[in-house]
Amino acid sequence: MTNNLKVERARHNMTQADLAVAIGVSRQSINAMEKNKYVPSTVLALKLARLFSKPVEELFQLDSTD
Repeated sequence: MTNNLKVERARHNMTQADLAVAIGVSRQSINAMEKNKYVPSTVLALKLARLFSKPVEELFQLDSTD
């Protein structure tokens, strides 16, 4: 799975810490998601989509191996 979190975060002028506070997770969780080392739960993905006003599918994409 890949994602566009870093792009959206930059577009909204947010640091990893800002985003973490906004959705109630640690900065380390944001870092891990941006590096594709952590796949968020459905609830977390929906929170991110709502925050960025984007469909979940625009933030997260399945790889051909998923």
